[in-house]
Amino acid sequence: MFSSLLDAARSSPFRGPLSPAQCEAAPGNQGMAAAAVTNGDSCEFGSTKYFALCGLGGILSCGITHTAVVPLDLVKCRLQVDPDKYKNVVNGFKVSVQEEGMRGLAKGWAPTFIGYSLQGLCKFGLYEVFKVGYSGMLDEETAYTYRTGVYLAASASAEFFADIALSPLEAAKVRIQTMPGFASTLREAWPKMVQNEGVGTFYKGLVPLWGRQIPYTMMKFACFEKTLELLYKYVVPKPRDQCTKGEQLVVTFAAGYIAGVFCAIVSHPADTVVSKLNQDKTATVGSIIGKLGMAGVWKGLGPRIVMIGTLTALQWFIYDAVKVWLRMPRPPPAEMPESMRRRLEAEEAGKAK
Repeated sequence: MFSSLLDAARSSPFRGPLSPAQCEAAPGNQGMAAAAVTNGDSCEFGSTKYFALCGLGGILSCGITHTAVVPLDLVKCRLQVDPDKYKNVVNGFKVSVQEEGMRGLAKGWAPTFIGYSLQGLCKFGLYEVFKVGYSGMLDEETAYTYRTGVYLAASASAEFFADIALSPLEAAKVRIQTMPGFASTLREAWPKMVQNEGVGTFYKGLVPLWGRQIPYTMMKFACFEKTLELLYKYVVPKPRDQCTKGEQLVVTFAAGYIAGVFCAIVSHPADTVVSKLNQDKTATVGSIIGKLGMAGVWKGLGPRIVMIGTLTALQWFIYDAVKVWLRMPRPPPAEMPESMRRRLEAEEAGKAK
């Protein structure tokens, strides 16, 4: 499997600014790995090690960032499940601190860290795998022309598996945060949920979780890739290869924040439904939507935009910084294949005549 992915990576329009020696090396002897060492890269683009390190970057980017915003996530969840008690974000923090103290704002940190670390492993690691794999199914020009479709398909495929890893921990997190007296820690909540409701309860919210996370991730990756492309084309005053790594990371952060705002809007109704499902074991998607109405499912959107925008920007920043730290190949925005560029120039010249 990985050998075929590696072959696809070598001819992928998403392969990044690898040296001519890597692209033109004769097959068989020194190969791309030697060129990667010459380039200073720690691994070859599209190799098993490359995908594994991408997964590590995903663990760090998602695990750290989601855990850092646990207090805001806790208040957001409480706004969604009990709007009568928690009127707004400020009131939500005030009531939560009054009832449980400052320490109570950290409730649910353990399932958040573990769950989103596993999700990040699959989300970022498998996205790179699927992006290379899907682009390898197409010729170079078609892959470039329909690159947004490749981003969407790869991110949706990766998130499908990522949510299977996340769902049990997400269910435990919501119980801890929104059901007073149920449990204060993951060690306490997990056996209670198994004993009272069985293992199936951990995947009760999986379908709505897919409904929330798959559109979110499709927007997160496709919007980020396109925004990055546009920023370097129209905003950044010099080509990417002339930017320092620090400047590139700033552009990454900006593109990530823009993508995060759109992510929050697209996925918020499903996020509200997931919170309600995990709070009430008798509820269904239909009953929740019927009870809340269209206006109700948008409750808590403001804090979620702030949370997800910041979260997404930091995730992309950390992910890209990990690549820099580990000396991994870092693909630039997709570049038009030379054959396509020459063909289009010839067509324009023909029209001019």
